[in-house]
Amino acid sequence: MPSTNDWINNPLGVVEELFAASQNNPNSGWEAKLVEFFKDHLKEKDAHSWVPSMNNVPLHYLKPNSLVKFRCFIQDMFDPEFYMGVYETVDPSSQTKVLRCGKYKDVTEFGVDFNSKNTVTAERQTFYCVPVPGENSWVKESYTGSSQARVQPSTSYMPSRQKRSYEEDDDMDSMDTQPQKQRDPNAGVQMNSEEHGTSEARRQEAEAPPGQMASAMCLDLNFPLPGEKGPSCLVKVYEDWDSFKLNETIEVYGILSVSPALSALAEDRDKSSSLIDPSECMETVEEQRVHSPPASLVPRLHMLYAKPLAHNNPLLPSAVLQDNSAILSSTLSEMVSVRADFLAYLTHVLLGDSLAAEYLILHLISNVYTRRDVLPLGKFTLNLSGCPTVSSYTERLYQVIQQLVPSSFYLGMSLQNMNQMSLVPKKDYVANRLVSGALQLARNTSLFLDETQLEQGQLDTAGVRNVTALGNLITWQKVDYDFNYHQMEFPCNINVLVASEGRSLLPSDCQMHLQPQVTPAHMDDHLGSIPSHMQTSSQLNKFRLYLSVARQLDYSISNDVTKSVEDDFVDMRKDDPQSISAEDLHRMLVVARLLSLSLGKTSLCRDIWLKAKHMEMQRSCRMEQHKSVNGNEP
Repeated sequence: MPSTNDWINNPLGVVEELFAASQNNPNSGWEAKLVEFFKDHLKEKDAHSWVPSMNNVPLHYLKPNSLVKFRCFIQDMFDPEFYMGVYETVDPSSQTKVLRCGKYKDVTEFGVDFNSKNTVTAERQTFYCVPVPGENSWVKESYTGSSQARVQPSTSYMPSRQKRSYEEDDDMDSMDTQPQKQRDPNAGVQMNSEEHGTSEARRQEAEAPPGQMASAMCLDLNFPLPGEKGPSCLVKVYEDWDSFKLNETIEVYGILSVSPALSALAEDRDKSSSLIDPSECMETVEEQRVHSPPASLVPRLHMLYAKPLAHNNPLLPSAVLQDNSAILSSTLSEMVSVRADFLAYLTHVLLGDSLAAEYLILHLISNVYTRRDVLPLGKFTLNLSGCPTVSSYTERLYQVIQQLVPSSFYLGMSLQNMNQMSLVPKKDYVANRLVSGALQLARNTSLFLDETQLEQGQLDTAGVRNVTALGNLITWQKVDYDFNYHQMEFPCNINVLVASEGRSLLPSDCQMHLQPQVTPAHMDDHLGSIPSHMQTSSQLNKFRLYLSVARQLDYSISNDVTKSVEDDFVDMRKDDPQSISAEDLHRMLVVARLLSLSLGKTSLCRDIWLKAKHMEMQRSCRMEQHKSVNGNEP
């Protein structure tokens, strides 16, 4: 068996060795042994950190046919493709015939005997994968910092000048720290795709044929969010592809394929496309371009092993959620104290409003934990009304949230954005692909809707459709993708926070009216005076870890507490049946659940139930006072 170093640098050597051994024993199950081999090696201490990641290592630094990993989002699934699973080669000089394995490859060896009876045709699936949409800079930096992979520019792709990484191509700091406001969203997406294609083409100009430049210039990498950067990849899946779902976040370990032959085929196809009779070709030119882009721009990754990611917080390894590890035990023991610090921090951010800070914590840890028929349980969309419009307050609030959660997206609900942005993914039947939209997001993404940006004007048909899509997302946690002749429903799990001046025009699970304790004249000074110790990496990391752990905890209610809650509900309705509705009770139970989890408790107790009731009473009184002062809001 190859050495530890070889299984990363030369995984095909492992494949060939096991395949060759299987020829003497047809029932050896060598494919399963191969997957177990890599799984076992990756379980070794820190072994996963030895594998280079496509997320933070430029493509020209990755060795072709080596083992790499990719933390990604399944944006589209293409039709299955056929390939030669087993084929026979003939040595021209000695006429010796050798059986070869075609798995985990895009290009076969020379001397293939296409008339051989030993040829076995097999099937594999192709996923189009992109980096996790909206993944924040602190997540990327943390993953990069924990990597122990040692890479250097590949001799196969040595550039004529020093190339830059994905993050260095543009001023990513400004992109990651500023809310993404599009003056012309449709033009912005198109411009970004073209700019990205151009910069990618510049990176690959040393190895790409001149004729490939035109393809690179117009290649649309189909990222869900405008302003996104990073690698996209065609992931080839050989086993159990039905176990993967569209919009799932996974970490793939596979064999990197960037064969120049694939780029040459793409170039030849583009040259000959005008000569092809459409009736003689199963694929359109657009479909060929999308499904077989140049490998120098969209590499292939042949999956050996992949694991779904319950979260993409690098501070919380997935394994700790299955056992009583030191990280989990330590975090749970500190939940109450960290929550107190976090509450103080958010109170300052929310201009001295501690009750609003309580509800913001509940929102940030909310999570759809199950569905009952069509009703998603666990969601807690918060409408934070009363937001100041001075000092770019909502944008600064988003920047704070951006530093706390792994993935987020700011959507300024200006009239132009609503009328021009493509929020809902749409099927392109000509290119046979799913054209992404801004609502094609990974689970637990924080979507910040800034309604203070909405001005007077008329929503057109597209604008009404976008607002309707946002309403369905909030109410049902689903997005209806546009398949032209019908709509296809895709469930999602997205935390939506709506910041508005008055009551939002969108639905919400809870409206909290902000009561700033800071005058507009002192807003800038207040926001700039957030205690420095709260912004240190160690403190922020505690908050980040706290939010992820609280979101992952299980929860239950004992029969005794259920009976107590029922009795309380009956007592509250005795004097005034109109004082509390079934909807109010449901919201109280959601608040009580989230309040328990925020304190590290996995079951509801009487004290937390009473606190939840008190918080809801305070919030309701505040809303009534606001209505009496300002009149009933529309």
